[in-house]
Amino acid sequence: MSENRAEAPSKLKQGITGKMLYLFILGDVLGAGIYALVGEVSGAVGGAIWAPLVLALAMALLTASSYAELITKYPKAGGAAVFAERAFKLPIVSFMVGFAMLAAGVTSAAGLSLAFSGDYLAVFLDVPAVPAAIVFLLLVALLNARGIKESVRSNVVMTVIELSGLVLVIVLVALMLGRGEGYPEQVLQFREDVSPASGILAASVIAFYSFVGFEVSANVAEEVRDVRRVYPRALFGAMLTAGVVYLLIGLAAAVALPTDELAGSSGPLLAVVQATGFGVPAELFSLVALVAVANGALLTMIMSSRLAYGMAEQGLLPSVFGKVLPNRRTPWVAIAATTAVAIILTLTGGLAALAETVVLLLVIVFLSTNVAVLVLKKDKVEHSHFRTPVVLPLLAIATCIMLLIQQDAGIWLRAGILLAVGAVLYVIRRSVKGPGAGVRRTAAAD
Repeated sequence: MSENRAEAPSKLKQGITGKMLYLFILGDVLGAGIYALVGEVSGAVGGAIWAPLVLALAMALLTASSYAELITKYPKAGGAAVFAERAFKLPIVSFMVGFAMLAAGVTSAAGLSLAFSGDYLAVFLDVPAVPAAIVFLLLVALLNARGIKESVRSNVVMTVIELSGLVLVIVLVALMLGRGEGYPEQVLQFREDVSPASGILAASVIAFYSFVGFEVSANVAEEVRDVRRVYPRALFGAMLTAGVVYLLIGLAAAVALPTDELAGSSGPLLAVVQATGFGVPAELFSLVALVAVANGALLTMIMSSRLAYGMAEQGLLPSVFGKVLPNRRTPWVAIAATTAVAIILTLTGGLAALAETVVLLLVIVFLSTNVAVLVLKKDKVEHSHFRTPVVLPLLAIATCIMLLIQQDAGIWLRAGILLAVGAVLYVIRRSVKGPGAGVRRTAAAD
């Protein structure tokens, strides 16, 4: 049955402009993943790195259109967990959607810690990758527990640093190509042992990781000025900007290095810069890459620990996750728990496997959101909002299913264990709070 209702005015200050939102989304999408995963994409597809990147962008845009409708329709909703609650009215579904986002965040931080401790760090310190990743996560946890004050300005600064490194790669390879050097023929070459279609599909699972992050913008919807008008523009504009940059990076990487060298590097863009022969100090570019990766990991762990804390405050997780340090007022139990899980995950696989696990978990979230937008089409609101054509979420659902079936058994096992932990915590929560307890506001928005 349709409902025609107006949303209550927000208590939060609408201080984020359209340009700020654009930079916020661009900063979330653009960054750490591409610095580490170009080599993995090349290993799956060959020199035609651009092809899975274009496919991954198209798939991400389909799901983004569903977010654009739901966020402008329910600007106070705050995230996928509440979209699921509105659409399905089943507490366990909305809980598991929120928990899948939490698990994806922790897994992403584990993958980024391995990226941090690879070839980029090796320029400064020659240490084993996994122990270095664990030390890195512990340092991130200490910073997190001390208290992190973030602002739009700092987000802009980090985005500029990350983008400057990528632009440098593109410019240097363009100059290299202008000198008649490089391997331009590789951009149309695929791996010989797989068909082009199979290679593109397999690589798109990894490439998709580079485009996730736009869904986090649901958490700031209430604080955006004129959200119904500016949100779609900022969302699609930021994603298309990231797509163009990534496409150029994919072309540049394939031109600069033989694909076997590119695929074997955990710091592929450093290898590309060095291959151009322009004498850019390895320390300088590695520092930019390390800043990008470290910032991504820190922001992800802040989000994950606050999400766990918020879920505890909402009665969705055991109350112990809501404990805070008396002076710092930071959620130390949530920080300790998410850090411990991230450390364990670094021992279960390499960067590509963890990135694919993140994709699997987020695709489950996206699948829920794409179904929710179809279910909620019949729900009427008094204000105007972005409307996505029905065919787009249907195509998005198809792409989500395609991404799910591309995952191998090891990826499903890792994600399944994480979701099983969530199911156990849900049972514990129900036994304490009673069967009537449900999602109240949203954990995903905290």
